Amino acid sequence: MTVADTKAELFNLGQLFMVGLPGLALDESTLHLIHEFGVNNFIYFKRNVANQAQLKFLSEELNKACLDNGLPPPLIAIDQEGGSVARLPPPFVQFPDARVLAESEEPRKALMDYAAVCAAELKGIGVNYNLAPVLDVCETGKGYFMEKRSLGSEPEKVAELGCLAIKEMQARGIAACGKHFPGLGAAVVDPHFELPYVEKTEPDIRLNDLLPFRQAIDRGVASIMTSHTIYRHLDPDYPATLSKKILTGLLRNDLDYKGVIITDDLEMGAIEKEGNLSQGALQAFGAGADLLLICHSHEKVIDAVTKTTAAIKKNPQLKARMNESIERVNIMRQRFSGSGL
Repeated sequence: MTVADTKAELFNLGQLFMVGLPGLALDESTLHLIHEFGVNNFIYFKRNVANQAQLKFLSEELNKACLDNGLPPPLIAIDQEGGSVARLPPPFVQFPDARVLAESEEPRKALMDYAAVCAAELKGIGVNYNLAPVLDVCETGKGYFMEKRSLGSEPEKVAELGCLAIKEMQARGIAACGKHFPGLGAAVVDPHFELPYVEKTEPDIRLNDLLPFRQAIDRGVASIMTSHTIYRHLDPDYPATLSKKILTGLLRNDLDYKGVIITDDLEMGAIEKEGNLSQGALQAFGAGADLLLICHSHEKVIDAVTKTTAAIKKNPQLKARMNESIERVNIMRQRFSGSGL
């Protein structure tokens, strides 16, 4: 295999990684990922935000860099749930936590207003992908860490309000993301720091936790994010992000989901403390994930792309998986990436 062939394979797989940027401007390290590895999916955090004009220019620069390197337009994502998970400071509109919106006097209107305003603001800065809404069903007063971010303790209400937000955002040109599959509402510990366990039975999960995801799939949600959590009665060995039983068996096959599966950040403690990140990326990909999210270290991105490419070269099944994922991501990209600046 020639050097050109190897680079072409890296470029193919690079389009299935979503990465963070270190600062306020397009830097040499990010340009290296674009030029050498074909990475063209990015995520913004508070460290990337100064003001609207700066963000708009950064998005323009990312679009230009991808075009200059023969890549499709980028997916540019952000976590703009509102409340405790929001990356955009004032003068961007500040929304309360999802639970507050859901318990307001007019929750349907509150969710639709949030989605409409959020979509308009994101389009104005060249972002085309919001990692929201949370579809986790979370009981009140039980000490579960997702309580504020959840739309409620009733699956039907979470499904209704979550689908309203999805429909409104996507109608306005912003890809939505239902998270965290198959439901993080009963986790006590935060997967940012350590690996949670959920003890719910499979019938309980299927009846309650899956309902919002099932309805979101029916309404055409662009993507679904995985949970870094072990569900003892679904797969006692692996967290959902790394579980073929959950991502392929349950989400793809049982729920017939045809859209993009994106991992939660693979640098979280729930994954990195349990093993090597590049191995985790490969396992998540093999389990059925389409977009692999690495939010901080570019060195870890390069290691993961390189090692996953090497594994794909040895395994025709993984190569077929890569092509399926590229197709799914490109369908989403074509729908949403032209709606930014």
